[in-house]
Amino acid sequence: MKIATFNVNGINGRLAVLLRWLEEAAPDVVCLQELKAPDERFPRKEIEQAGYGAIWLGQKSWNGVALLARGTEPVETRRGLVADAEDEHSRYIEGAVSGVLVGCLYLPNGNPAPGPKWDYKLRWFERFSRHAGELIAADIPAVLAGDYNVMPTELDVYKPERWTKDALFRPEVRAAYQSLLEQGWTDALRTMHPGERIYTFWDYFRNAYERDAGLRLDHLLLAPALADRLEDAGVDRNVRGWDKASDHAPTWIVLR
Repeated sequence: MKIATFNVNGINGRLAVLLRWLEEAAPDVVCLQELKAPDERFPRKEIEQAGYGAIWLGQKSWNGVALLARGTEPVETRRGLVADAEDEHSRYIEGAVSGVLVGCLYLPNGNPAPGPKWDYKLRWFERFSRHAGELIAADIPAVLAGDYNVMPTELDVYKPERWTKDALFRPEVRAAYQSLLEQGWTDALRTMHPGERIYTFWDYFRNAYERDAGLRLDHLLLAPALADRLEDAGVDRNVRGWDKASDHAPTWIVLR
């Protein structure tokens, strides 16, 4: 089973890129972030014609997540995290596909920090961590995949010294990510590439992609029930170089 995550940065504006990648890479399950479209604008017909069933949680202009499954319909199990009266963002959707529970997330950016957006990021991360812990406690074969907006270590950012005060790299969010691993989750990409500088995001500015000035923001975490089934993991970085591409590249794993 090949499971991928891809921040599309506007699904309708980048639909041609998404469909081309789906055809070339043929992932079995795909988590999408930053749809930037309300529910009624999700391109269901085009996704179905590409051979995928889908569930999604949209939002006008911002955020939005979706879960695709090749040749079948994901069985939705959760739409959003535990209720927060102040949270109207579409950032989490979860479904079952072929015996695996897949959580698709778009964790808040948090900049500028400190400030209200930073506080929101930490609150959202805390709610997410509670849910992740419940999945571990229930021994569910789960994958939590998406744009975490966190570079976990200095190996995940091209110039760490320039990012020390950024919400993507501040000690608090790196510690929150580490706490997920301490729950029992396995960082699949880092497990398969333990010493490599491997990135999933390159900014549109200053020729970041051409200079390989990247960040690793997109992660797939495996519950213990799946960790020993990990066979491969990688980044389709060439997609970032396509015409009208997202600033993220698809990131994937293969499970036996």
